[in-house]
Amino acid sequence: MRNTLTPAVKNLLIINVLVFAASFVLGQRGFDLEANLGLHFILSDEFQPWQFVTYMFLHGSLEHIFFNMFALWMFGCLIERTQGTKRFLIYYFVCGIGAGICQEIAQTIHYTMLNTMSVPDGMGGMVDCVMLDGFPQPVLLSSYLATWNCVGASGAIYGILLAFAMYYPNERMFIIPFPFPIKAKYMVLGYTVIELMSVVTRANDGVAHIAHLGGMIFGALLIIYWRRGDNRRRGDAVYVTFTR
Repeated sequence: MRNTLTPAVKNLLIINVLVFAASFVLGQRGFDLEANLGLHFILSDEFQPWQFVTYMFLHGSLEHIFFNMFALWMFGCLIERTQGTKRFLIYYFVCGIGAGICQEIAQTIHYTMLNTMSVPDGMGGMVDCVMLDGFPQPVLLSSYLATWNCVGASGAIYGILLAFAMYYPNERMFIIPFPFPIKAKYMVLGYTVIELMSVVTRANDGVAHIAHLGGMIFGALLIIYWRRGDNRRRGDAVYVTFTR
């Protein structure tokens, strides 16, 4: 497979690296870019609609951005050549935004299960608080919800992995630590199983496993939609050809 940079992937790599660098520099000056542009819980005072897009260009660590950008380069160039640049960009953002939507749904479910209460604020009013394990006193609900902040391109990247498996299911790859090649469809199936298990067994590890799965779900739905549309247009073209 050729791995020369394609236009969309090249620009996405540049933007992500520049934003990561800006986040580091601004952080040294006391400005938290993640707090402003990361995807906050939709009921948090910190939430803004544009965060569904901006969160995809933020990363929490050098390791985080390295592996995401490596996967974007490794698989994204092939998918862009397969789909075309316009469709690839649409696909990338649909997967990323879809991942954010799934993360918000999961957080909403978690929110409904919180042990919340109203306590006096010391000024004659009441404030909403939540009881958390390990905290002897109630925690201000607004402060707790502000910590629900998702960053990273992983949802879009998992969508790209899903596209690779759908377009090239029998492509063989070597995956560490396995000493034998694995077909793409089985590789992605393995990632999916790991993420599903992680949702249950590693729910508090700080990784948005639901977002990863959400990127794959939205990616699969979009590819199926495009394929049906393409097949319908090809069918119409054949019909017109044979009826002239």
